[in-house]
Amino acid sequence: MGKPIVAIVGRPNVGKSTLFNKLAGKRISIVEDTPGVTRDRIYAEAEWLKYNFTIIDTGGIEPENENIILAQMRRQAQIAIETADVIIFIVDGKEGLTPADNEVAQMLRKSKKPVVLVVNKIDRLSQENNIYEFYNLGIGEPISISASQALGLGDMLDEVVKHFGKEGDYEEEEEYVKIAFVGKPNVGKSSLINKLLGEDRVIVSDVPGTTRDAIDSYLETEDYGKFVLIDTAGLRRKSKVKEEIEKYSVIRTYAAIERADLCILMVDASQGITDQDEKIIGYAHEINKAIMVVVNKWDLIEKDDKTMNIFKNKLKKNLSFMTYAPYLFISAKTGQRSNKVLKLAKECYNNYNKRIKTGVLNDVISKAVLMKEPPVVGLTRLKIYYVTQIGSKPPTFVFFVNNPQALHFSYERYLENQLRENFDFSGTGIKLEFRERKK
Repeated sequence: MGKPIVAIVGRPNVGKSTLFNKLAGKRISIVEDTPGVTRDRIYAEAEWLKYNFTIIDTGGIEPENENIILAQMRRQAQIAIETADVIIFIVDGKEGLTPADNEVAQMLRKSKKPVVLVVNKIDRLSQENNIYEFYNLGIGEPISISASQALGLGDMLDEVVKHFGKEGDYEEEEEYVKIAFVGKPNVGKSSLINKLLGEDRVIVSDVPGTTRDAIDSYLETEDYGKFVLIDTAGLRRKSKVKEEIEKYSVIRTYAAIERADLCILMVDASQGITDQDEKIIGYAHEINKAIMVVVNKWDLIEKDDKTMNIFKNKLKKNLSFMTYAPYLFISAKTGQRSNKVLKLAKECYNNYNKRIKTGVLNDVISKAVLMKEPPVVGLTRLKIYYVTQIGSKPPTFVFFVNNPQALHFSYERYLENQLRENFDFSGTGIKLEFRERKK
């Protein structure tokens, strides 16, 4: 079986995200004093003693609230509970026991999962008496902690890992292809992910900016293998990023791109590409990620046999810096061509992970130099002695030369084009390095 999964649940604003960030060892979930800030499940890896496990932060559960977002938050928390091996039920020691706590406890009892009851915001010994009323929940013995000050976390984790299987019961996950879905708000990123997953994994509504964190969803397919689908917050123009929460979201999107293997830029067919789209996918291009462009809402466009090519050529003009990216026109709503997304994504990833034999590589570069000699830069002409691939993700090639300063940018572009023409690197950036060969 996979790693143990621990879900952190409770009503809004009791400190779930603060605890999650402490356990993850880094700031992943957005932490604000605004109830309802964490609205989807957030995943991270954590460890305690000899155990490695996955933790899930959830939106606060408000059982009686009919607000569409809060109702979906409750559904997301329920999915996290069903997924988890162990549940940390966190309550507020300063505010005390509330009717909402009792309703969450009732939900957890029905799950029949192991539950560790944690009373947060117990910052001083004098507040220890605050925990006794929580025995009334009937969940078990409460453990007092202060998530913000990292007090009592060791005792809490000792109790959590007691519910894990034996150390050998959990195997490391096989490698997942990590895909970040990026684009402006309301372009259909969450809708496409839900279509691929076949379940309501990510909250979808018509309110732009519903996704504020970068959300991971795990998907295993028979045909294409395993994926992590990362839904990112839609990026608005900087002048429109006013809320502190939205500023965090921009940072999260860049962080999601950095950890992804492949970035899918989603474009709204009815609106076209924006400067912000170019900027965010330009960042993915700069760090040589695999990239593909998905044009969504294609069902809304009146078209003839030339419409797709005209639209694609406009996009290519705007995205001329990444001519290697493939394009796919879909409708996440109707499912039109959505089944091709993972197939194309896996092809891009395979190219991102590709390795070329050194002998074949040098044959291609030798022929390229014979066809077009390097120009003289200053008083020196570049000489290429040898080339080898030193890495993948992205494919990285080192050219050993007489003088790296003699490389003209146009000739570097020529060499990259030769590599692309002879080897299939569609859908991925490649990296060229030039080093002086010591005599």
